[in-house]
Amino acid sequence: MQSSLFKNYAWLGMGLALVLLGMLVLAPLLIVFGTSLYTDQKLDLLAPLQIIRQSELSEVLFNSIWLGLCVIAATTVLAFPLAWVMAKTPLRRHKWLDIVLLIPFMTPPYIGSMGWMLFMQTNGYMEQFIPASSALTPAFFSFGGMVAIMSLHLFPFLYLLLRNALLQIGGSMEEAAAVHGGGFLYRLRRIVLPLLLSSYVMGSLLIFVKTIAEFGTPATFGRKIGFYVMTSEIHKYISSWPIDFGKATSLASVLLAACLVMWYIQSTISSRYSYRLVGGKGAIKQTATMSRWGWALCWMYIGVLLIASIGIPYFSIITASLLKLRGVGLAWDNLTLQHYVDLLTPGSASLEALLNSFGLSIVASTIAVVLGTWFALTVQRSRTPGQKLVDLFSLLPNTVPGIVIVVGLILLWNAKWMPIPLYNTYGMVVLTYVILFLPYTVQYVKASYGQIDPMLLQAGQVFGGRRLYVLRRILLPLLLPGMLAGWMMTFTIANRELVASLLVLPPSMKTSATYIFAQFEQGEVSMGMAMAVITVGITTVLLLAMNVFSSQQKVE
Repeated sequence: MQSSLFKNYAWLGMGLALVLLGMLVLAPLLIVFGTSLYTDQKLDLLAPLQIIRQSELSEVLFNSIWLGLCVIAATTVLAFPLAWVMAKTPLRRHKWLDIVLLIPFMTPPYIGSMGWMLFMQTNGYMEQFIPASSALTPAFFSFGGMVAIMSLHLFPFLYLLLRNALLQIGGSMEEAAAVHGGGFLYRLRRIVLPLLLSSYVMGSLLIFVKTIAEFGTPATFGRKIGFYVMTSEIHKYISSWPIDFGKATSLASVLLAACLVMWYIQSTISSRYSYRLVGGKGAIKQTATMSRWGWALCWMYIGVLLIASIGIPYFSIITASLLKLRGVGLAWDNLTLQHYVDLLTPGSASLEALLNSFGLSIVASTIAVVLGTWFALTVQRSRTPGQKLVDLFSLLPNTVPGIVIVVGLILLWNAKWMPIPLYNTYGMVVLTYVILFLPYTVQYVKASYGQIDPMLLQAGQVFGGRRLYVLRRILLPLLLPGMLAGWMMTFTIANRELVASLLVLPPSMKTSATYIFAQFEQGEVSMGMAMAVITVGITTVLLLAMNVFSSQQKVE
């Protein structure tokens, strides 16, 4: 018999949750679609495509699709050999590599691209180390360089999917093929690759969605090389004069439709084309033997990846934050900590931006935890249609591009009929953060709730505990780790959010992300990079603290 603390009020709570999610999440997306489809006082389902074609934005659409496909190819080249090495060779015992390899994925894309630009630009750090490398600068500042930067940011995502799938493939399958005369290439082609297909297709589609929805790298590197995609053009039509909501919503609706289609394909493939690789007898984990040359080659490959994805961007960012004069270049007497002192000086615009980020993130994280916990308790184990709808709507912001949601929120809260004047206020920023990052709290709290035995709640009721007592003394303490993890994750990501901050911040207000972006664009690179170091350092410490806390909870 299913136990529920809110059994008598389940339908009321579910109805309120659906209404609230409909207003916060679904309504902005519907307004984007409606604005793009309803033109000249009539409904036209092909209006977005016609506007894109007539406005010569078809090249932008093609650029986004081509960029997504190229990033898929590049991440495959980077991730597949690494996944095989970390799953099928003795190097898999080095678990610390999995944590280190997550650093590129957790680094804000716009900060990583800024680091690469500083390293590879004319008279950049690369040329200062190796003057002859100046011949590589034009080749890097091209479409290929943009693909490389985005691939180095996203390859850890595909790597983890492929590595986990390879670990599930039992060595007995490959041994059976080897006994019957199958060589390495035959086993790879007829056993390993077919079993990996579902995970690879799922990962590739997610990489495609993340690529076409990315704003940071196109806004920095893409603008530098004159390569424009849908996200950068949406931002231009919303933030630059003359403002054109028609073109912005047309691009946003096409981008949203493409992402939703990809998510549907991904869910279909993952549900239909999956294999049971774990049996009751357990799997034999086959470890390949390697020669000294094999060891050297694997470590060399991992080292090159770590240098390219972590070493170069962070070296450039930290070095730029320490330089007195950029024109002097790398020299010990040209290093200083003065930029950090200026940045943290009381009353400075930089410190105000940092404090704004902290304040907005704290408020948004707290609200997101309260709403996320409510939605997670409403969803419970998603057994009824109503619970499944709440679950779907609460996770929707994590499946669609953030810039599309932001455009919808602007249209919704800036409408003349809206009775609450929230647009162009601090409250609008907080609301945007809450909606964008609500799924993280819901997921963490759901995971904690799923580990609770219903008998604990039943026992509290059997011994006379009222609903509020059982909620306060049993359920909430057990949910607290998930709530704290969701709060910290929301705070971390909101603290460095760029696209939402650029579009919804009041004119006189800055956050750390917009400060970094503005300083880099205006040539004050050292101050911007000092802010980047502080921001990334704070978020890294919080993530490490969250991991330590989670590990302690598992041990207990």
